[in-house]
Amino acid sequence: MMSGSDRSDRRILFGLMLPAMLMPMLSTMSRVALPTVRDTFSLTADLTAWIDVGFTLPFMLFMPIYGRLGDGLGARRLLLIGIAFFTLGTALVLKAATMPHLLIGRAIQGIGLAGMVPLSIGLLASHFPPQTRGQTMGTWSTIGPTTGFFGPLAAGLLVGVWGWQAAFAPSLVCGLIAFGVVYYLIPASTNDIQTDSLSFLRTFDWGGMLLLAGAASSLVFYLSSRAITGVAPLRDGRLIGAALLFLILFLWWEKRRSNPFITPSLFTNGPFLRGTFCATMRMVSMGGIGFLIPLYLVDIKGIRPAELGGMLMIGAGSMAIVVRLAGSLADRWSSRWFVVIGLLGQAGTLFTFAHLPANISLWHIGIALSAHGLSAGLMLATLHKVVMERVEQTETGTAAGLYSMCRFLGAATGTALSGVLLQDHLDAGLELLTAYQRVFGVIALFPAFGLLIALSLRED
Repeated sequence: MMSGSDRSDRRILFGLMLPAMLMPMLSTMSRVALPTVRDTFSLTADLTAWIDVGFTLPFMLFMPIYGRLGDGLGARRLLLIGIAFFTLGTALVLKAATMPHLLIGRAIQGIGLAGMVPLSIGLLASHFPPQTRGQTMGTWSTIGPTTGFFGPLAAGLLVGVWGWQAAFAPSLVCGLIAFGVVYYLIPASTNDIQTDSLSFLRTFDWGGMLLLAGAASSLVFYLSSRAITGVAPLRDGRLIGAALLFLILFLWWEKRRSNPFITPSLFTNGPFLRGTFCATMRMVSMGGIGFLIPLYLVDIKGIRPAELGGMLMIGAGSMAIVVRLAGSLADRWSSRWFVVIGLLGQAGTLFTFAHLPANISLWHIGIALSAHGLSAGLMLATLHKVVMERVEQTETGTAAGLYSMCRFLGAATGTALSGVLLQDHLDAGLELLTAYQRVFGVIALFPAFGLLIALSLRED
């Protein structure tokens, strides 16, 4: 017979699964619409990347904020606020008639969804014991790839009939449902916090938050500066200078705070730092291939939206197959080899795309996408487990927020850098296929760097 505690844990797990659908649904379905949006607004490749970056940047920046606030205000309350923001942003996107209007809606979507991952990881880490945490993270993580498997095909069919806005309509419906699910399934007791909310907000490290946000956003702006300052990407020294200055000021500020935004112990937690670096390199690969593949398939293979949706199902489906199994096995075997094999597979897949000829069949492309999905899925829940394993119970929200921010900084970097490099190669007069091949080759270097660090991962 299931105990009350078991029933409560099960409710929390399943209550967090529908909110976990929102990000992969939005991500995979919006990427099917990417070529259509590009053509509708006549965008260059680096500006096209901002359709994703405009979402990912606020999504990334607000992650540690949600995580840190969750430690003091309660995760359930913040989840509900985040879902409400996401639903509002999605409604604005559906009404967008201009590129600025679209980017405002995408930014609000990002602000809303930023809390889903760190708050959920923090809740799972605090409610489930270490010996079952990998399996729990694996079960929770499967909903993302499963949603990503069906999302692209649905988006392809919708975009083919009603245009790019239709790719965002299911997210609006699911956002409304997710609000109700969290409200009824996540117990109000998860908001039982040991501090006064107003006092916590007064002592919250708003300065540290702004300095860290400034450093991360300046870095992304430097990678794709044309839309921000009008200067060609990777050439505006003011932005990279600002990023370094913000980072130095953030470190100086945090050392002098009694209640810092990022707990200092995290900066000396070797397993946390190494696992976070590997996760960031994984997400550079995910961001790069997620941006490049839809455009590549339309530009090089000439496929239609419904066919594009079908092709994009392959990677997410492969992830769904392996992610829960890998999470369960990571409870018994060394996590290091799951991460090593996963990063090796990502790098190998990207190097493969860097050498594919124009007449390659869709079957061969599908096999390569499947290999990338399997590689990414192999280490998804495993990395969640690795980075949270030696984090103090009182710091789970903060740690999950910083970890998630770094991961999606990787995704924003992969997307922005891919758009910039692709446009630079096209402006230099390279053939379209050659331009894509060279960008795939550069992005492959990032998981290869991650592989070097993954070899040093250790567990007790």
